[in-house]
Amino acid sequence: MKKRAIAGLSLSALMLGGTMVGCAQGGISTASSRSDEKLAKLAENNAAKAQQALAKGDAIKAISYAEAAVAAMPRDAELRALLGASYLKAGRFTSAHTAYADVLQLSPTNGKAALNLALAMIAEGQWDEARTLLEEHATIVPAADRGLAMALAGDPATGAELLMTAARSPDATATTRQNFALVLALAGRWAEARQVAGIDMAPQAADARMLEWTAFAKPTGAADQVSALLGVIPVKDPGLPVALALNASVPVTQLAAAAPSQVPADAASPEAAANEAVEVAQVEPAATMTSPSGSRIVFAARQEVVQSLPVGRVPAAPAGVEPRTRLAAATPAPAAREMAKGKWYVQLGAFDSADVAKDAWHRAQRRYPVLAEQTPTGMAFKSFYRLSVGGFGRSDAETLCRGYRATGGRCFVRTGAGDQTAVWVKAGKVQLAGR
Repeated sequence: MKKRAIAGLSLSALMLGGTMVGCAQGGISTASSRSDEKLAKLAENNAAKAQQALAKGDAIKAISYAEAAVAAMPRDAELRALLGASYLKAGRFTSAHTAYADVLQLSPTNGKAALNLALAMIAEGQWDEARTLLEEHATIVPAADRGLAMALAGDPATGAELLMTAARSPDATATTRQNFALVLALAGRWAEARQVAGIDMAPQAADARMLEWTAFAKPTGAADQVSALLGVIPVKDPGLPVALALNASVPVTQLAAAAPSQVPADAASPEAAANEAVEVAQVEPAATMTSPSGSRIVFAARQEVVQSLPVGRVPAAPAGVEPRTRLAAATPAPAAREMAKGKWYVQLGAFDSADVAKDAWHRAQRRYPVLAEQTPTGMAFKSFYRLSVGGFGRSDAETLCRGYRATGGRCFVRTGAGDQTAVWVKAGKVQLAGR
């Protein structure tokens, strides 16, 4: 469930395992009745257990407790922040996205939530939205954290500018300088990155870190870099339970009594299952279903109904003559559907140079001929060239990526991040994304 995080890197606002519950007024929202007091106590107990589980690295158990806490007190921003942190540590970025968006709706000045929401967006490939979010919340997200997040969202140049100021501050820590070095590497400024990294590290260790960052700078999946920073492995995410939606209409007592959310089979091992029951409120059992007349409704036993097929008879072939095989009539290939235009791109890889990327593009076309109808795009950095194809609507971009993967290719979908027509494409031969 876990993997080693990139050494020396951190985002100060990621309070994973830290004190998450408790607002400025001194804790969970004040209860207004005896029933509310019971729910508040229930939420507080489950939140404490969620924090303990996070501290022990058990994100699956933490999610169960945090979901129960939110069910009891659904309007508490700090509880939803705890839930978002639990989802992040479990590699469930879609659920974390929803949880932190809810936190911002309840607490618009929560800088931690804004940063963590941006990280979840980046892991989902929503780079453009993540950059916009970070810019809109620039006053509440520390520059050092915002700089690294901007770099991960496809804008390392802006990230380097932000972190340069933070790294030169008298209060700068070794972590800030290492984050600055990483962003320089993501911008292709490797010599400067090595110099900055060497301020706090021995020469041999700094060289080893450069090798580690070489692989980090060329992700094969949208969630790779955020996952590496957090030390987690992304899993299939069913999303935030509908019953925990911020504006859910289901009564709170029923939500608090619900069993812990089910986690996909590949998201956790049996050893990770919670051994301690989540505290829930008591709810009366549901009444037996009755008809309007008051009589009990009884359902008949289930039966499979199978319709027999008409019996056909195949005439035997004459002796010594092989029966002829009837071939299906050939149908013409359907015409290529026009792809919707949008801001979504399929990233095909990051290569040492534009020439290497060009060769990779030709190989990709041979592997998946559908790409021949598209114009390659990319972005040049000092040490590598990022290859993509896009300008599509999200659905079409995901369909294209799935088709390419089905042939053995590797790709991921993200929003635009400075992508331009590939340098080897001659003027006048640019094909429109909608073609």
